[in-house]
Amino acid sequence: MKITGFEVIPFEVSVDRYGLGEALPGHKVVQTLTRVLTDDGAEGCYLGGHFHGDQDGLLPGEQALITQFAGPLLAGRDPFDREYIWQQLWLSKLPENVVSVIDLALWDLAGRVTGLPVHKLLGGARNQVKAYASGVNSLGLPEDYAAHAADCQRRGYRAYKIHNAIYWDPGTRQFAPPRPSHIEWDIETCRAVRAAVGEEMVLMYDPWGTYNTYAEALRVGRELERLGFYWYEQPMPEYRVDAYVRLAEELTIPICSPEIAEGGLYTRAEWILRRASDISRIDVLRGGITGAMKTAALCEAFGVRCELHMSGFGNLQVLGATSEDVCEYYERGLLGPGVDYDATPPYLQAPCDPLSPDGFVTVPQGPGLGYQLQWDYINQHRLPAAQVEPVAPLHPR
Repeated sequence: MKITGFEVIPFEVSVDRYGLGEALPGHKVVQTLTRVLTDDGAEGCYLGGHFHGDQDGLLPGEQALITQFAGPLLAGRDPFDREYIWQQLWLSKLPENVVSVIDLALWDLAGRVTGLPVHKLLGGARNQVKAYASGVNSLGLPEDYAAHAADCQRRGYRAYKIHNAIYWDPGTRQFAPPRPSHIEWDIETCRAVRAAVGEEMVLMYDPWGTYNTYAEALRVGRELERLGFYWYEQPMPEYRVDAYVRLAEELTIPICSPEIAEGGLYTRAEWILRRASDISRIDVLRGGITGAMKTAALCEAFGVRCELHMSGFGNLQVLGATSEDVCEYYERGLLGPGVDYDATPPYLQAPCDPLSPDGFVTVPQGPGLGYQLQWDYINQHRLPAAQVEPVAPLHPR
């Protein structure tokens, strides 16, 4: 079996989203389905790849890099040579999410050919994983966050994560630049949520790197310790690693980072060696399933937890192949009032991650990543290929 090329299918879909303090029902986005094609007809695919896991499609330039650059580069290769391909793509200087989408499609192909879910190919560890409700950012005032957390608790969640106000001023309820931080509002939100759900619910806090000074991050961290939060995620910009070293030394609450820093496995190794965080963070768009599994093994060797960032089929397959001692939680969301996260997307026959009454999510058991695609919907809503500048040929004439 040999790779013959890649196809990226863009199509339109209406989704429920939440932004700047209000629900956005029926918001139209472009989704993409990337397919790896072979000479014997076997194929693998991956949905999405740009922003939040498999919910947002690739941008036109990213699509072109897959079809015009990676396609010729990998034509004639055995699609089961995933490690060789991963190494070659990592050295190609392609964007991390582009490398990741290709790796994910190759893992899906392998599962479809063998008839096994990816987590079984990797060496299955569990079929269910604990989920936490990941709330949207800029959800509202402290009482709005508290009400949402309590509602999630009633629905079976045993853990909840707060994202603070980003590009939104809680006082004016208007769009705002990222600085200054809204420290007082953030602290009041954390207090309100803890009061609403009691001591038995696990709480996490993620300000998404919006605290631009060490002093701000330290002040909020002290309050999170007092409130008994489980972890403190990405409090500062992640290119200032020394500030994270100081923060991790000063606070007892575990620091969970880096989340979005480029470099995948290799950046996380440096953070572990410098003791810049207590919990590492990775997702399948930072190096694919191959890179995520390498990162989990690295963390296990150093006795550091490796929490998966974002929801989605790929992350669930990684969780199914790792121990709860290393990768404990599944991030389910983003969730917000008026957002029907539980609805099955129209391009799928079944949802990715239904929640059980006791707060667990089952790892998809179908072949590959576990997609059950609605091809009629995809074909009916297919968009023309975006016009982009041609990618330079591999072999200039």
